[in-house]
Amino acid sequence: MALTYACHGAAREVTGSCHLLECGGRRILVDCGLFQGDREVEAANGEPFGFDPASIDALLLTHAHLDHCGRIPLLVRQGFHGRILATSATRELVRVVLLDAASLQVEDAAHARRSGRNGTAPQAPLYDIDDALHALDFFEPGIGYDQPVEVVPGIVARFLDAGHILGSASILLDVSDGDARRTVLFSGDLGNPGRPLLRDPTPAPPADHVVMECTYGDRPHRPLPDSIDELFRAIRETTQRHGNVVIPTFALERAQEVLYYLHQGLREGAIPAHVRVFLDSPMAISATEIFRRHPECFDRAFLHRLQHGDPFAMEGLHFTRSSTESMAINNIEGGAVILAGSGMCNGGRVRHHLKHNLWRERSSIVFVGYAAEGTLARRIVDGAASVRVFNEDIPVRAQVWTINGFSAHADRPSLLAWLGELPRKEVLLVHGEYERGMRCFANVLASRGLSARMPRRGERMALA
Repeated sequence: MALTYACHGAAREVTGSCHLLECGGRRILVDCGLFQGDREVEAANGEPFGFDPASIDALLLTHAHLDHCGRIPLLVRQGFHGRILATSATRELVRVVLLDAASLQVEDAAHARRSGRNGTAPQAPLYDIDDALHALDFFEPGIGYDQPVEVVPGIVARFLDAGHILGSASILLDVSDGDARRTVLFSGDLGNPGRPLLRDPTPAPPADHVVMECTYGDRPHRPLPDSIDELFRAIRETTQRHGNVVIPTFALERAQEVLYYLHQGLREGAIPAHVRVFLDSPMAISATEIFRRHPECFDRAFLHRLQHGDPFAMEGLHFTRSSTESMAINNIEGGAVILAGSGMCNGGRVRHHLKHNLWRERSSIVFVGYAAEGTLARRIVDGAASVRVFNEDIPVRAQVWTINGFSAHADRPSLLAWLGELPRKEVLLVHGEYERGMRCFANVLASRGLSARMPRRGERMALA
């Protein structure tokens, strides 16, 4: 059997996931995400895919994060006309994510033209809302977990709960060519076990080849209770000095999880009762509504709470959909907890709140998720004295908190537990920083007798 794999994104980096599997003339793509980071990194979004989109028979989507689905409208615009398969929850979330991304790209392109950021050259968005809507037409009805589905003749897929965000999946492909048969497992992004909302990831089943994320392959996370306590402490200390708390938040899963903890903190008195909480993200608000419609993804205890009341609702919670409501938040001098996207601060409403709070010593910026290299979030986390926001240099005087225990990615012990002790022909490591999580995790696997490769972008390799 001539089975080949090529990594066209998330190769020795953490964004842009895109994986191509070929066998017997059949071509399957797993994920098609945006590259996120500085301008140099994001320039890759406008480059050729490295393959002919029209030649792809089907796209399988692990989950709805932008770095896994954000280039699908481009793929369609450049000729893709195959099937798109995903879980039911992912299918719903992708609609929200892609329409939001299209709107932001149109706005950013217009802003770049007005500001002359690119000289006289016209700045076009990667895609617009019409492109996003057209791409959504290629999605088929949602696939249930553990339900075998024939993708093309000779390739059967099974979606397994990855526990990362609502609807996230690992994907097991059973590939046959004549009498030969191989299995390839794509981990997708793996969640942390023991979280309060979603079920734990399904352990990796037997597979010949595993394409595996390793975002935190170099370290364990701190215990979750310690992280929750630190979040509450950040809010208490900031409100005592009459400042605001800005939490750059990923709209899918992270926003809902933080809301859940804030509700808990207010109920238990760990957060001052006068605090006002703003979920300033239309996408996160829509995602929270979608959340309630997919009990098949929930941890049993959370499902019980959901059936006996709203675990997100709390006194002083405001959902701000309109831009007018969002701008009004910046008139608040202190006592506000503002959850706004994006989590890496490269777009969305959070940039406005950073502009109004970064320079204020009374305020705090609390990071509760991963910040990729080259992003505004990473520059703040790394201790920049000032950062550029909307073409202004803003001094960083606010207290910066980095609370790693909230990550939706599995840490090293959890990655190893997911992979298990089953024999594998090889593991292909993707979705990790090469000098940190990836090389370290490769060494750990080698010490256990597992062959680990770290493909480069565009590198085509035989799965022998």
